[in-house]
Amino acid sequence: MNQSRTSPSTAWIIIATSLGFMVVQLDVTIVNVALPRLITALGSRMSELQWVVDAYTLAFAVLLLSAGVLGDRLGARRAYLLGFSLFALASAACGLAQTAGQLIAARAVQGIGAALLVPPSLALLNHACAHEPRLRARAVGLWTAGGGISIAAGPIIGGLLLRAFDWRSIFLVNLPLCALGIGMTLRLHETPRKARQRLDLRGQVLAILALTGLTAAMIEIGALGLTHPLVIGGFVLAAVGAWAFVMVEARSEQPMLPLRFFRRPHFSAAVLFGIAVNLSYYGVLFVLSLYLQHVRHYSAMQAGLAYLPLTATFIVSNLISGWLSGHYGGRLPMMLGAAIGAAGFALLARLDANSGYMAMLLPFLLIPGGMGLGVPAMTTIMLSSVEKSWSGTASAVLNAARQAGGAIGVAAFGALVGGGDARIVPGMRLAAWISVGLLLLACAIAARYVQHGDGHADPAETTD
Repeated sequence: MNQSRTSPSTAWIIIATSLGFMVVQLDVTIVNVALPRLITALGSRMSELQWVVDAYTLAFAVLLLSAGVLGDRLGARRAYLLGFSLFALASAACGLAQTAGQLIAARAVQGIGAALLVPPSLALLNHACAHEPRLRARAVGLWTAGGGISIAAGPIIGGLLLRAFDWRSIFLVNLPLCALGIGMTLRLHETPRKARQRLDLRGQVLAILALTGLTAAMIEIGALGLTHPLVIGGFVLAAVGAWAFVMVEARSEQPMLPLRFFRRPHFSAAVLFGIAVNLSYYGVLFVLSLYLQHVRHYSAMQAGLAYLPLTATFIVSNLISGWLSGHYGGRLPMMLGAAIGAAGFALLARLDANSGYMAMLLPFLLIPGGMGLGVPAMTTIMLSSVEKSWSGTASAVLNAARQAGGAIGVAAFGALVGGGDARIVPGMRLAAWISVGLLLLACAIAARYVQHGDGHADPAETTD
């Protein structure tokens, strides 16, 4: 670390670290409004559309754990700069793709870049604010708010770009954002490195096999059927890969997934909460984009504007969550967030082919409002449950689980609406009710395993 460099302000650190998360989250949702355009431009099938979304999310999920270790070993600042660089190159490749296969491959590389952005950004933020837990809670709330704004703004920005340009613009817009991120990160101080930490290659390969097998099987169910050998093979690969992964991690001296973390109730609760939230949100968002454009016949621009209420709700609820967590701990905002989100999905399940926008408005306010309350609190709980020196790896575990949940949600809920426009409305309703159940379960987990007032103090720096 260069000690002579002027120390950046807390505001600069929050903005710089939030920008990486914003870029990552933007590309989760900006693609959704372009799905019908991709069908025409590239001749894509439904399963290929799911892969355009999930290639990014899956690569992001399976490599987050290794990215967290890499950040701990190289230093979070170096890993963060590498992530911005790779994300920019992959975004350019997406914009130049000529076939669906090329786009899917470039999206997978983009996901690798995303994996190198999230754990280091949170580690940089945690190291800067860990001396004051309330400051960290507020900073995490702002960091999450940045991602929440990007999630909500993605469809709007996508709609604007598609109206003015073609589908390639939704990827090329990342280039100036990454350049800005690199410029801001150069002012940040490096974090301490763990020189002896090494990558767990066996665990990484098994994680890729398990999650890819599960996602592929879920995606292909709609086209091939549950009894098709490829679908059965995908589920078998997922089960065997997951079992072997746990066995390898339990015996490894330096595992990519420290299983000891899961002996801490708060950490396990945060992971399960995150899976439920992401699976429901991203799965339903994929289905909603098809509903708005194929059933309600919205243009890409109209579909993007339809999501506009999500932006304001995310901003307000994220900021409220940071304040609540700082004063009362993470349990209250997690429970409130899950309950509010469940109510929103229940209202969404009432939509039909003739529903007007006013029928969509309240669920569009409640769903992101609940997510915005729960996610920052969940993240703060996770950070407070592990030693500061493990914050990069721990945040990678949490975000890997969340992104895997999102990929499974797109695959599973996408299968519910495959086979023609007539299946979109009943598939969307079923997806919404499944989401209600998942969020009520998440609420119960927070009530049972997160104690009142938790989330203030760091645990002792022990090796466990």
